[in-house]
Amino acid sequence: MTNKTTATVLGVIGVAVIVIIAIAALTTPDTRTTGEKVGDAIDSLDEGVDDAARELEDRTPAERIGDEIDDATDGNRN
Repeated sequence: MTNKTTATVLGVIGVAVIVIIAIAALTTPDTRTTGEKVGDAIDSLDEGVDDAARELEDRTPAERIGDEIDDATDGNRN
């Protein structure tokens, strides 16, 4: 193989590894303890009761990030 082909193959493998790690990180189960969930819910009370209640649910990091994006872009602080 030439240097260019080797670099391309290594680049593709590197991107594949990064994608696999990202998917694994974003789909891990919620491992917060009940106390941590209650603490997060109490911290979220100023953002609204629905946001606080959502903190008590088991959600993956991807779901939590999606909720934060929705909250930030809905034009309403609550």
